[in-house]
Amino acid sequence: MISDSQALPTLSAKQERQSGRQYYVNDRGDRLPSVSTILNATRSQQQRDALAQWRGRVGVEEAARISGTASRRGTGTHKQVQRYLQGEVVTCPDGIKPYWESIKPVLFAVDAVRLVEGTVFHHELGYAGKVDCVASYEGVPCLCEWKTADRPKHSLERLNDYPLQVVAYWGAVHHTYQDYDVNLHHALLAIAIPDLPAEIFWFDSETINYYWQQWEARVALFWRRQGGRLKYEG
Repeated sequence: MISDSQALPTLSAKQERQSGRQYYVNDRGDRLPSVSTILNATRSQQQRDALAQWRGRVGVEEAARISGTASRRGTGTHKQVQRYLQGEVVTCPDGIKPYWESIKPVLFAVDAVRLVEGTVFHHELGYAGKVDCVASYEGVPCLCEWKTADRPKHSLERLNDYPLQVVAYWGAVHHTYQDYDVNLHHALLAIAIPDLPAEIFWFDSETINYYWQQWEARVALFWRRQGGRLKYEG
């Protein structure tokens, strides 16, 4: 499904982990923290308390099991979506199939694919990440992010830091591909839910700008806590 005439070049980059944090290193040796690393390191006290209370309710072992299951289903669903968008055969395991069936109708409305699972860097702000997809949804160019959940979220306010992830990747795509006529005014967040159609959250320019300001503040806080400067060196 990737259009050769519009495809964005894939960057060469490797991932590193240090002290529980994830970093991306490009072929020049620039080393930047991932979006998830920045979000985890800058959670509010309210977010930390809520997480601690949840772990206290369900127990440490059960919390680890739930988190591990969610991570595996998310990775598995991403893999099938990636295969589909790259025109490969989808071979869906039973545990992933309910999520695949949920998100499949959304994918049918995706075309003009320019990038799938591409690493992007924002050198000015100092972060990196792997974007799920740059394409068009129902004919509108946008950044696409795929998630999974056990039940509907109903509103952006109940998505925790997901909207910040979306706009972080949106900004990094524009920074990375500023010479490739990438001009996205919209973003799509689709959440696959078993036995239900995927939940769709559509970001217009106003919504993107709203969350972008919050994301910039989180990045600035992260770097202030690191000593106030970017650290590219490996």
